[in-house]
Amino acid sequence: MRLPDCNPDGKAGLQIILLPFPAVPPPPRYDSAHPLSETQPQRRILHVVFSSRIAGSERYCLDLANRQAALGHEVHVAGMSRSPLAAALAPGVTFHGFGLFFRGLRLRRLVMRLQPEVCHGHLSAACKALGRLPARFHTVATLHVGYKPRQHSRLGGLICVNGAQGGRLTGYRGLARTIPNWLPERGTALSAPGFREKLGLSAGTFLVGAVGRLHPSKGMDVLISAFRAAAPAHAALVILGEGPQRAELETLRAGDPRIHLPGYCAEVHDCLREIDLFVSPSREESFGLAIVEAMGAGVPIVATAAEGPAEFLRNQPVALVEPGSITALSAELSAAAERFQAGALPRQTYDLSVFDPTVRVANVMDFYRTVIEAQPQAASRTWTTAPAGA
Repeated sequence: MRLPDCNPDGKAGLQIILLPFPAVPPPPRYDSAHPLSETQPQRRILHVVFSSRIAGSERYCLDLANRQAALGHEVHVAGMSRSPLAAALAPGVTFHGFGLFFRGLRLRRLVMRLQPEVCHGHLSAACKALGRLPARFHTVATLHVGYKPRQHSRLGGLICVNGAQGGRLTGYRGLARTIPNWLPERGTALSAPGFREKLGLSAGTFLVGAVGRLHPSKGMDVLISAFRAAAPAHAALVILGEGPQRAELETLRAGDPRIHLPGYCAEVHDCLREIDLFVSPSREESFGLAIVEAMGAGVPIVATAAEGPAEFLRNQPVALVEPGSITALSAELSAAAERFQAGALPRQTYDLSVFDPTVRVANVMDFYRTVIEAQPQAASRTWTTAPAGA
């Protein structure tokens, strides 16, 4: 389903509303063209994510679904039957598990039965499946990675997580809005007490941490190489996450006892509290949810100037380095280790107002409203005009 807006000259065109990260942080409100609605109708929402593991995109989906349910909406999540997402959902969210085969057909049947007001897709497989639904259903996707015509062109609305994404929607005829990610909700209980102790590390060990999927795009190989080249003997590196690059990273680690790959961490914030420096070494990054979580924990940060981080870290006390550069990252690790040794690597204070979850979830709900109000007449396949100022 594709929903064009109408330009003043009456021709169909792409509507992109960008929400830039401001140079001077304002109060946490949405842009004036789309103010927060005082009241939102209760909606039936279906999120779709076909993932076998939980990483940043899946945690975005989980947090959004849980927060929407807390607001009183009827929320459903469709995913793989053995997905760990089911256990991470709030009691008020209904999970629908599918097997690997015929999941597109099962999704269609679920949608026909539930009749959700909005179907929200996350990552390529889910978005492609939603694109095959009848045109009368309202479909939205968050661009966790980037716009792909085969996966996204038939959807009614796209949520860009950084400003640059909106300029690359060539040929897309639906509605688009930039709504950056937010700081996820923290768990109520500590899931990793004694994290350093479990790794056999003393309080004097300079602990560098990274969180992300073990995939070449995340640059964990660059981090391991930079760490081995520059980190002193009293340092340690822990990389939290799983993915297809694990075997390669284990080989690159070369038995170095300072480097740890313990796998997925359910409560990232608990783990971040115990590290001395957070590193985001991504070659490509649309946003970088783990960076925001590290900011929430007050951890000093080194990040690559990938697309998303370069935008939202512009006015934050963060060291940015060239993506893919072992030399540049090694230099920052060495400098941070020296400051740690001298007792000059304290916790940081970041401006978190632009990551206010209450505001961002309200922005998402307002975008749902815009897409619903721009719904075409299914029978005639003609387009309705979006409301003025929508």
